[in-house]
Formats: sequence, C-alpha cells, structure tokens
Amino acid sequence: MTRSKVYYIVAFLLLLLAAPAARAQQQELELARQYMSQGDYAKAEGLYGKLIEEQRLFGVVYPDYLKVLLAQRNYKDAEKLVKKTVRRYPGVPTYEVDLGRVYLAAGDKEAATKQFEKLIAGASPETVVAVANAFIQNELYDYAEKAYLRGRQQSNDPFAYNRQLLALYMYRQKTEDLVKEALNLLQADENELGYVQNMLQSSMREDKNVDALEKELILRVQQQPDKLAFNELLIWLYVQRRDFYGALLQARAVDKRTRSGGTRVMELGTISLKNEDYEGAIEAFAYIVQEYPEGPYYLVARQRLINAREAQVQHTYPVSQDKIRALLADYEVLLNDVGRKPETMEVLQHMAGLYAFYLDDKDKAIALLQEAIAMPRANTNLVADSKLTLGDIYLLKGEPWESTLLYSQVEKSHKETPIGHEAKLRNARLNYYKGDFELAQAHLDILKLATSREIANDAMNLSLLITDNTGLDTSTVAMQEYAAIDLLVFQNKLPEAQAALDTMLQKFPSHSLTDEIYFQKAKIYERTGDFTKAVENLQKIVSNPQYDILSDDALYRMAYIYEENLKEKEKAQQLYNDLLVKHKGSIYVAEARKRFRKLRGDTVN
Repeated sequence: MTRSKVYYIVAFLLLLLAAPAARAQQQELELARQYMSQGDYAKAEGLYGKLIEEQRLFGVVYPDYLKVLLAQRNYKDAEKLVKKTVRRYPGVPTYEVDLGRVYLAAGDKEAATKQFEKLIAGASPETVVAVANAFIQNELYDYAEKAYLRGRQQSNDPFAYNRQLLALYMYRQKTEDLVKEALNLLQADENELGYVQNMLQSSMREDKNVDALEKELILRVQQQPDKLAFNELLIWLYVQRRDFYGALLQARAVDKRTRSGGTRVMELGTISLKNEDYEGAIEAFAYIVQEYPEGPYYLVARQRLINAREAQVQHTYPVSQDKIRALLADYEVLLNDVGRKPETMEVLQHMAGLYAFYLDDKDKAIALLQEAIAMPRANTNLVADSKLTLGDIYLLKGEPWESTLLYSQVEKSHKETPIGHEAKLRNARLNYYKGDFELAQAHLDILKLATSREIANDAMNLSLLITDNTGLDTSTVAMQEYAAIDLLVFQNKLPEAQAALDTMLQKFPSHSLTDEIYFQKAKIYERTGDFTKAVENLQKIVSNPQYDILSDDALYRMAYIYEENLKEKEKAQQLYNDLLVKHKGSIYVAEARKRFRKLRGDTVN
C-alpha cells in the first residue's frame, strides 16, 4: 500500500470519527440558544462555556456567550472572555469596544471611558472607519463621532470622513452639526450640491432647523460670495419653505454678479406665479425685460409679466374693470410690437378670457380664440388649450352642447395627455352642472389616476363632493340644486347664486351640503368685496365641529382675509397659528407657516 493511500484512509477515518462530535456540538449550540431565548441563562452559560473552546464555533458562540454573562451580571467572567478574545484576535475593534461595554455594564464608567479613548487614540487613518463602525454597532455614537474627528485630525484633511459624519449627524438629528458638515462638503466640492440638498431635506421640517441653516448659509455667502453653490443652496432653502420672494432676491443678486442671462430668475418667476406669489413673479419678469432686452427670454418674460399682473388683478377682490382694460391695452401693445404669430397665441387666449369673464364681451372673446385656433403652424397644445377656453365661453353663453363638443374634440385629439385629461375633467364638470352625476363620476373615476397631480386632485375633490352628498339622499335633489348654483357662479351670475344658496339653507336645513353652501357664500362675498360677511360665513364652518372636512379650508381663508383685506394682522396671525396647531396634515400648513412667520416678524431675507 502506497503512502498516499495511507493518508487518504487515515483522513477518512478521522472524518468519520469527527462527524458525530460535530453533530453533538451543533445540538448543544441549538440547546444553548433555546435556553437563552427562554431566559435560562445559567444553563445556557454552561453550554456556551464549553462550546467557546471550539475554534470553528467561536464566531457564533462568542456574542451570545457575552450576552449571557452580562445578563447574569457575571462581569468578571465577561471581562476574562473579552480580554482573552482580544489577545486571541488583536486589532479587531469590535472586541476592544466589547471590553468597554463590559466595564459600562459593571458600572465602572471611568474604565469604560479609558478603554474607548485608548481605542480611538490608537486608531490609524486606515482603521478609523472600522473603529467608528464598532462604536455605531453598539449605539455608542458619541465615540463614533470622536473616532471620525480624530481620523480627520490625523489625516490633516478638514474634509476627511465627511460623508460618514453627515450620515451620523442625520441619523442622530444633530441639525447644527449636520448643517456645518454639509456646508463643508459643499465648500470642498460645489458639484455635491444635489447630494447636500438630499441630506438636508428631511432635517428641514422644523422652523428652528430651517433658521439654523439659513443663518449659517447667509454667513457663508457673505464670507465667500464667489461660492455660487452656497447661493444656490440658499435659493433652494427659500423655495423649500415657500419664501419665493426671498429666493428671487438671492437669484437676482447672483445674476447681477455673474451676468448669466437671467435663467435662474426666470425659473423663480415661473415658480412664484404658479404658487400665487404675484409680486415676486412681477419683479422677476420685470428684471428680465429690463436687464436682457436682447436675451432669449425677453419675449416670454414680457408676456409673463402681463400674465402675472393679470393673475394679481383677478385675485384682488373686487376685481377692477379699469385694471382689466389696462391689461388688455398692454396685451395689444405687445401684439403690435411682436406681431400675431404662433409665439403670441397665449396672448390671444388671455385676452379672450378677460373679455369674456370680466367685460362680458363674449363675441370678442370668441373671435380672438377662433383666430388663435386657425393660426398657421400653431402649436397643437396651444390650439387644444384655446378650444378648451372657447368651450368655457360657450358655457358662459348658456350653450353647453357647443362646450361639450369642443371638450370632446380635445379629449380625442390629445388622449392620455395632461390637456386631454383637462378636457375630460371639464366634460365631467359639465355633466355635474347638468345634474348627471353618474356620467360625471364615470369621467372622474378615470381622472383620479391622471398623471397630473393637479388634475387628479381636482377630480378627487369633485368626486367626493358628489358621493358625500348623494349617498343618503336618493333623490339627489339638493345636490342637483347645488350643482346648478355652481354653474351660476361659473357664469358670474353672483347675485342669483347668492340668493339660491340662501334658499337652499332654508329648504334643506342640516343637509350634508350645509358647509359647502356656507363656503360658497363666503367665496361669493369675497369676490364682491364684502369681506366681513365672507368671514361670518367661514366662521360658521370653523365653529361647528360637524363641518370638519372644510374646517381647515375655512380657517386658512379667514386668516388670509384678515391679513390681506381687513388688515387685522394680529387676528390673522392667531388664525394661522390655530391652523398649524389643529390641522397639522392640512395642505395649507406650508403657506400658513410662512405667513405666520412673516406676521410674527421673524422671516429673514
């Protein structure tokens, strides 16, 4: 028999002998774990104490054995176990931290601190991350931070371990440190702006955190005005808290210094207009018109400047017809200067809306829209939008069949697009006005899944209005009357609508529509300039706990009227605060907080 064959036979025999022993050890390990889970630590300790000597089982036995010893307050044996392990596996930070944990459990804080500080002091730039991770795994976050900062000091790099510290500060919600570390990263590399914004996003939910970031940013902008990333982050911060005017001022200052063509200012003007910050939008577009008369944004800015003023006039009640005529004159000047061409189609649309809805000149409005629709090389989306506006004007005239024809044309030509969804929404609203709630709901059920959040929300709100107020009233008489009043409001027949709402309150006392009726009355009074009566009707909703669905809407609207129209700033501030306290999930929270802060006088720009 050859020597190699002898080796194979011996190895095989050893394997056969070892197999039963391995199975026995595995059974003991499972039994020890069972004892530990049942809280029978003494029995578990006996088994673990034997199994820990087995080299191949050490990795799985050690953590549980240490837990069992600490659970029994057997600190001496725990210390012996860890020290023996440290000697056996030198340079493993986890075991070094375990030794400090044993001292802490025994109540010897001084020894624990000494052990942790010794571990940090001995760490090299290559082992810092491992040491910090060992502390983090044991929830010793202060020492993890010290390890990173020690490593930074050793490497002589003020930005070393930046991302690790950012993650640690974010997890621990140490906002002040997070802000400084984030700005340090941005100072080192301005290309990290997106990453920094993401890191700060979740920490900016509280006013004090926003204030801390704002103060630090303003300081850095002043100290390093050439670091554009700081300016961009400050603009981002203002947009996050809906302080669009503050964002605009910052963007304008940067643009004046860099002469970058006004792109950022243009963006913020558009954001301001969309969020109904009309003053900010007007300033932004006026800046572009004045500073860049030869620039690529000039024509668009000039047009949007009038658009912003138009929106401001439309939302300043009661609407001044003299200001409407002034807007039309400005649009005419613009058309005369640049011509009637595809690029100015939107001007024709805006003019048509002003003529129809404010000056009651529907024929003029129709002529302008037909001109827009027939314009050669016109953008198909603008043509579709013009058809929707034309449909609205036919509805003003009391010709709903013409309206639905136009809406349906756009639905068909722009399937599965935002404009097509808008057309379907207007058809749904038309069916609602007519009292055909079943057909309206069929449209709305589809639109609830629309890709445009705004359209989906509008569809959901109208759907809820119908379902909430027809479920218990099988005749749907009240809902039909209310829908007909909604049409009167759309047609600007406000006195008739107000009288019909009063009749409904008498005819259907305590109906589920009562809060909607009061809210509609308040909106009509606001549009006609009777702000005191508007507040009176809103107060009826706010003071009745049964009207919980519209209570936050009513509370916000009351605060707004007191601030903007009645000029009672203290009352407005109180109402905004009430909304923030009572309706924390309201869609008005962000705007209410901004206005509350402004009234309180703590907004820094």
